[in-house]
Amino acid sequence: MTSFNTFNTFNTSNQNSDPYASVRETTEGRVYSVTGGDWDDLVTEIGATQEERVVVNMGPQHPSTHGVLRLILELEGETVTEVRCGIGYLHTGIEKNIEYRNWTQGVTFVTRMDYLAPFFNEAAYCLAVEKLLGITDQIPERASIIRVMLMEFNRISSHLVALGTGALELGALSPMIFAFRERELILNVYEMITGLRMNSAYIRPGGIAMDLPEDSIPKLREIVKELRTNLKDTEKLLVGNTIWMKRTVGVAYLDLPGCISLGVTGPVLRSTGLPWDLRKTQPYCGYENYDFDVVTADSCDVYGRFLIRIYEMEQSLRIIEQALDKLKPGPVMVADKKIAWPAQLALSGDGLGNSLDHIREIMGSSMESLIHHFKLVTEGFRVPAGQAYATVESPRGELGAQVISDGGTKPYRVHFRDPSFNNLQATSAMCEGSLIADVVAAVASIDPVMGGVDR
Repeated sequence: MTSFNTFNTFNTSNQNSDPYASVRETTEGRVYSVTGGDWDDLVTEIGATQEERVVVNMGPQHPSTHGVLRLILELEGETVTEVRCGIGYLHTGIEKNIEYRNWTQGVTFVTRMDYLAPFFNEAAYCLAVEKLLGITDQIPERASIIRVMLMEFNRISSHLVALGTGALELGALSPMIFAFRERELILNVYEMITGLRMNSAYIRPGGIAMDLPEDSIPKLREIVKELRTNLKDTEKLLVGNTIWMKRTVGVAYLDLPGCISLGVTGPVLRSTGLPWDLRKTQPYCGYENYDFDVVTADSCDVYGRFLIRIYEMEQSLRIIEQALDKLKPGPVMVADKKIAWPAQLALSGDGLGNSLDHIREIMGSSMESLIHHFKLVTEGFRVPAGQAYATVESPRGELGAQVISDGGTKPYRVHFRDPSFNNLQATSAMCEGSLIADVVAAVASIDPVMGGVDR
């Protein structure tokens, strides 16, 4: 739950005793930095001035975020006059680490950036690598369909976390319970297909790691049917709810010019009425062959962003059903054996690993196959020198991967345009002039994942 770190206040007589906590005179009045102590003493001291402003920390913790964010708030009473974001608490050096791994191993790193949308991280990276390899048109159709299906399941699970945690921070417990109940079904889908519930590194350059389990399609259809029924619980609880609307309607207003100037994308941008969705405007993975609607709102507020995520989940279910209908038998990895690594994987009782049948084949029948497999695993394939940029529409907006190769078996440079990083810039525009309580709603409507911000 959201809390404030309030500390000791220092008046002008003792401000030299602590250079990091003091009062300061500004053109708009005296500003107090709150750094510990007794709240009653604080109130007495700042109450002596006609105009009073207090600087407090919200965090570093999870104020409606998925990760550790610090918000520095300057307050006049309960009105927020200035907001600054302090980031970097989840910095992992993922982009730098990729430079020391081969192109396939890079997937294992990028999937951990925005950990609520791992399949989108993998897809953006692999699409960029495939552009450099010149094999975009050679990706098997079945692999592209499975990619789309997993990304849409991932979009639903990410939106469920956004809606559930956002509602919880505003005092609604039941939506959180319902959201995580449905998310569990989707995590079971990930485990059934990839062997892991998150960070699966399932999407690989050239296709996917392995095909769907034999009996998976009927199970997936049943889960889609169950989700379509159960997702209505959250919708019934909150859409039109008087208390919910009082906390969200007209709160954290950000219009279209503001979004464009800040580079904001995703549901926050679509809440201004602009139907900008890369699945429609710049299709990838065959999205142009799917029938779905781009959900928009024209309220520019928290309530509009909430509605967009509610109705986007229904559109994702539509896409998943179409993907299941399109699935036909076929390969799931590019035909070029110099790229198709790992050669074969299988899901067994002890998790994901090399297919035993494949191991027996390459070790027992062909020395050349064994040498080729060894070199692919130890060195990796080479990517022609150059650079490429690929984008996908993640649950939070435009997720882009800029990949540079010097012609070797490892990336020269990989850099991501993470939507959470850009969207978080909107916090000040949304919150300044509003109440403290509305800061939580504003951040929740942005839905930033700090692993993607800091990476």
